[in-house]
Amino acid sequence: MNSVAPFMSVRGSCDDALQWLSRRLSKAGLRVLQTFDLQAARQAVGDCECPNHGTQECDCQMLIALVYGEALHPTTLILHSNDGRTSFSLVNTPAQQADVAIRTAIEKALQSNPYQQGL
Repeated sequence: MNSVAPFMSVRGSCDDALQWLSRRLSKAGLRVLQTFDLQAARQAVGDCECPNHGTQECDCQMLIALVYGEALHPTTLILHSNDGRTSFSLVNTPAQQADVAIRTAIEKALQSNPYQQGL
């Protein structure tokens, strides 16, 4: 895998998806650290219109989370939501390669249906 393309999408906000993700990954022995919040960054800049909706009022959100396991470096997950759906993308590029063990643990932890988990 060499991409940052979304690999999963769920109904719900980024915040709800991050909470669900954190619970699932914690059970798998991984730690999640949120490092970026688009809405918080937008508040610091006035007159920031949404590129998807063209307005300042929208439900777009992007969160960046670092996932830590046994590896020396964390694996980066990007959560992006708009219109009531959140997609997950795992960063795995030559410049920032995802640890295989962490990537496998993430995929296994997220295999269960989020709708049954009360996302």
